[in-house]
Amino acid sequence: MTGTRILVVEDDADINEVVCTRLTRAGYTATAAYSGSEARMVLEREPFDLIITDLMLPGVSGERLIAELRDRGSGAPIIVISARGAVNDRVSVLSMGADDYLVKPFDLDELAARVESQLRGRSYAFATAERQVSAARNTLMVGRWSVDSDGRTFQIDDEMVPLTNIEFNIIELLASHPGRVFTKQQVYELCWGESYLIDDNTVTAHISKIRAKLKPSGTDSYIRTVWGLGVKLDIEPNVIKS
Repeated sequence: MTGTRILVVEDDADINEVVCTRLTRAGYTATAAYSGSEARMVLEREPFDLIITDLMLPGVSGERLIAELRDRGSGAPIIVISARGAVNDRVSVLSMGADDYLVKPFDLDELAARVESQLRGRSYAFATAERQVSAARNTLMVGRWSVDSDGRTFQIDDEMVPLTNIEFNIIELLASHPGRVFTKQQVYELCWGESYLIDDNTVTAHISKIRAKLKPSGTDSYIRTVWGLGVKLDIEPNVIKS
């Protein structure tokens, strides 16, 4: 984890300090920002591997900060820590592009575990056994999609489409198993790399966000909801090895 840079955006100085201390103990390099405006300036100067942010911040709100990051194509994982625990709040923020959400008060060890999970990225529980695509392949062509697992990039008709870490995991999972129906529990456990928390809204919010990014190209129809079962990719792939 050495060299992994994390930005902690939290206006409560005590919370910011204990979070940064816990992350530093875990081997990360933690940088503190105490307002959305300060975070924006820091992010303009230097890149970060992951961002932890509150929502109710002085200056620029956490929601606006998330939207700006995603609008400019940042794929860094974003974990929200907020006292707002209503389901609607969580779904709204996840739909905007956040990758995870912890309600205050939270356990520092759980936060550290979620950070590790986000940075671990694409560790699937049964990837080796289940993948039907050669492990040596670089690019998976699915209809008009191009999914580069090595570079973790996604293109439609040779045009790059920015995805968050979790969004890419979902696209790659579906593209690697066309026609296979995945339940929400399977999607969560394979793409988040942790046990399912009985929260359908998290997966639904990410699928909705992905469809919104696919809609301008007209390929949002590739992802089909199978009511009562889950989701699947409704197109056959053509695997190309470089």
